[in-house]
Amino acid sequence: MMLTILSCRTDHRGNYMLTHDDARAIEAQIPALRRYARALVRDAEAADDLVQDCLERAVARFSQFRPGTNLRTWLFTILHNVHCDGLRRWRRQGVHVPLEEWEPSARAPANQRGAARLRDFRRAFDTLAESDRQILLLVGLEGFSYEEASQMLDLAVGTVKSRLFRARERLRAIETAYGEPRVPSQPRAAA
Repeated sequence: MMLTILSCRTDHRGNYMLTHDDARAIEAQIPALRRYARALVRDAEAADDLVQDCLERAVARFSQFRPGTNLRTWLFTILHNVHCDGLRRWRRQGVHVPLEEWEPSARAPANQRGAARLRDFRRAFDTLAESDRQILLLVGLEGFSYEEASQMLDLAVGTVKSRLFRARERLRAIETAYGEPRVPSQPRAAA
């Protein structure tokens, strides 16, 4: 899905200004941005903050958007860069997790096959490197083409393809190591 803005309005200095139609085009991308942000940070509130920061940056720097290019890719690139900036800040600060936040979720393990499979997938996905998770999310979840992902991550298309292949292989290997969740066999009907 290529979303481009072809017409533009400029201010007295020739900078591209945000129009009402541009704002609606950006607004249409918010659900996809939120989905990607939630997958990246795995926390709804932090994801909403990340999207808010992305949108603030996009609106403030809309004069840097080039008419005729893909708006969706531009927004996802901003989101990616804001996330990377946040990770760098977080690494400098360290992390604080209050006991009461994680304790309730540690008490009740899943007892259904689908929930156990999802839990195992999340565990396997979380063990992947950040670069593997990003490429899987962009191409696998959000449906970006290799070319669009390469633009967002500032990588060559061939590098995106090989990283995606290796990330999928690592994910399969981790999932295999965890094994399939055990489900009791179903009783057979009497004939």
